Amino acid sequence: MSISKSLTIEEYLTRLGSAEPAPGGGAAAALTSAQGAALIMMVANLTIGKPEYAEFEELNKEVLGEAEVLLGSLTDGIANDADAFGKVSAAYAMPKDDEGIRSAEIASASVLAAEAPLMVMEDSLAALRLAVNLKGRSNKRLESDIYVAARCLDAGIRSASYNVEANLPAIAKADPALASEMRQHAAGILSETEALISEIRGKK
Repeated sequence: MSISKSLTIEEYLTRLGSAEPAPGGGAAAALTSAQGAALIMMVANLTIGKPEYAEFEELNKEVLGEAEVLLGSLTDGIANDADAFGKVSAAYAMPKDDEGIRSAEIASASVLAAEAPLMVMEDSLAALRLAVNLKGRSNKRLESDIYVAARCLDAGIRSASYNVEANLPAIAKADPALASEMRQHAAGILSETEALISEIRGKK
């Protein structure tokens, strides 16, 4: 079932906690990362225009613009995941009269269902890089918000990776090379995420 951006927080959480299979973990991962991107925007907005941070004015303006784009993409990712899951469910529900066609549809739908969280991982990683850039170059009173943003993005990335992995077996049956490529791509993002989290924790 499609997820509308007009849902209130309460409505979304009610849907998430219901017996409906979507939204599920993938949508939750995207929303978690979206909060991280939004916090990055907040930090930049509360740094821009402050005389004491004039030397970082342009950096914060650039970060603000990039984070806004990523926030839009991550917000779209909430609905994209739910839509992709719907296609997978429809494929599994196909008649088993022609198992070849059904299997092909399942594999095709699974590719879309893996691509959606993989995009969340990519966008979240890009936002995490922005958080690292802001550390020490933005309003010092908001340092804790940078840490929260980084942790939201870290959680979003790791959560989305489970949804990528969940779809790989079905993909591997039709295209083992693609499944391997997706797994390696996700692993690379996880590795860089771990390095960036360590960097932001140690950065003064």
